[in-house]
Amino acid sequence: MANSVPGAYMREELLSQPQTWARAAEMRDEQKVLPAAGARVAVVGCGTSWFIAQSYAALRETAGLGVTDAYAASEAFLDRDYDAVVALTRSGTTSEVLELTEQVKGKVPVIGVIGDPTSPLVDLVDEVVLLPFADEQSVVQTRFATTALTLFRASLGLHDDVARSIADAEAVLATADDSTLTEAEQYTFLGRNWTIGLAHEAALKMRESSQSWTESYPSMDYRHGPIAIAAPGRITWQFGVAPEGLAGQIEATGGRFVQHDVDPLADLVRLHRVALDRAVAKGLNPDLPRNLSRSVILDA
Repeated sequence: MANSVPGAYMREELLSQPQTWARAAEMRDEQKVLPAAGARVAVVGCGTSWFIAQSYAALRETAGLGVTDAYAASEAFLDRDYDAVVALTRSGTTSEVLELTEQVKGKVPVIGVIGDPTSPLVDLVDEVVLLPFADEQSVVQTRFATTALTLFRASLGLHDDVARSIADAEAVLATADDSTLTEAEQYTFLGRNWTIGLAHEAALKMRESSQSWTESYPSMDYRHGPIAIAAPGRITWQFGVAPEGLAGQIEATGGRFVQHDVDPLADLVRLHRVALDRAVAKGLNPDLPRNLSRSVILDA
């Protein structure tokens, strides 16, 4: 990784998201490779890919297109009569995903959604959707994950939502962020239905890039304990529509409630920029974060 400017790759990649989303939205043939309506599906991934799998699973079930379960690849229960497994991975080299695919090969068809077309997973899966134009050099993922989710949304027929997300992301990136968003002591991210996965992903992005104290929960569950950490100088950030009364309850603690009237995926783009700016302000490089690498490859 040659660029010596901290976060330069992450910045370039997060800024390109409206363009990569638009490209994924037009991949109609590739979208047809994904499981058809009525199929029972397991979606697996690690880290960011697991959280995107959660969003896809919630969207697919909500659309009435079939049972869809999301698993961390290391904890998947695939003996439940699934018709297909969707394996999401940027690198295609993650040990747990490769091992899981080898275990189910010949038993359940596996569809890989992969960023690197040269990875070993490409030849191991039964069907493949490649997104090399969304692959990244930064260790901290931004555009691959959101581009994959855009592909999934489009495959479910949510074309109006995809179009709005692209327009909203362009608007977010064209507008300067509130600089105070980078200055909180602590961040909690909340979501409902498909945006729960986005909340988990947002928390991971802040931890990876800026070593920040972050948590994430389903919005309705936040009041069952976690609201105890809300306080002045701390932010609770809602992706999408908040439960009635929640904003007032958080503000009563002295904490700051954040919600934006944009497509939740576009709001994740805003968070990407906040995470990058917070990291750089702390003297960190999210392209090479502490203790992390592009892919987790375990020793045999």
